[in-house]
Amino acid sequence: MTDIVKDQEWTTTIRPTSGLLDFRLKELLHYKFLMFLFVRRDFVSQYKQTVLGPLWLVIQPIFTTGIYSIIFGGLAKIPTDGVPQPVFYMAGITMWSYFSSCLNGTSNVLTSNAGTFGKVYFPRLTVPISTTVTKLYNFMIQLILFLIVYMVYMFRGAAIRPNLCLLLLPVLLVHSALLGMAVGLWSSALTIKYRDLSNLVGFGMGLWMWATPIVYPISFIPEKYRFLVYFNPVAPIVETFRFGFTGAGSFPYVSYLASLGVTAAVLFVGLILFYRAQQTFIDVV
Repeated sequence: MTDIVKDQEWTTTIRPTSGLLDFRLKELLHYKFLMFLFVRRDFVSQYKQTVLGPLWLVIQPIFTTGIYSIIFGGLAKIPTDGVPQPVFYMAGITMWSYFSSCLNGTSNVLTSNAGTFGKVYFPRLTVPISTTVTKLYNFMIQLILFLIVYMVYMFRGAAIRPNLCLLLLPVLLVHSALLGMAVGLWSSALTIKYRDLSNLVGFGMGLWMWATPIVYPISFIPEKYRFLVYFNPVAPIVETFRFGFTGAGSFPYVSYLASLGVTAAVLFVGLILFYRAQQTFIDVV
């Protein structure tokens, strides 16, 4: 029996990572079908045993837009740069929701999948990647809803001026997914050791949303404080998305390039933390 085993040629050899930067990204190509299964699992489990199912993806932005229109547009009288309030708010909600869902979905992948990780080997990075793809389905549903509202107001002659920045939509999606996953990898790796960070993520996301120009235009901020908004790497993503569809505001190309640099740095460090945490987290969970 021993001789038979020695004569066999192994097709796959599993070895521990050999260095700090040994991410083995090429290995992900061999697990494309597994990522598809994870995407299917996440999408089905998200709405399993629910009454309305995916309709929640339509109901939530409608109610949120309505509340924002009443409170911020009606009571607080915050301007929307001449854009109809539903279009203005829904543009910000649509882009922010994709980013926040990617972040929240990847912020606990190690702890929530510990049972699976402890039984079989596969690249752990497949789970956060499949999560961002799953959230893309949600984004497409909300984007269709936004486009319906957008076209209604456009045909009614509203002050909406689409421009060439619309062509950046695929770039904005990839940028949002990478930024959300990058911050989520930080959270997932650090939560293994500091469990109370999971509470901080929910609290921090609420503060982060208000620091992003979703319910207010950047022109509403006093000019001497306006530069502070662009320290937020999500702000130029939301602003570019809204500017491309409505023409309101501007394309902040300098801050957008800075946001790309921040995203690359956070993702790089996040991968290091994630790969280090995955080697020992089974003993801690």
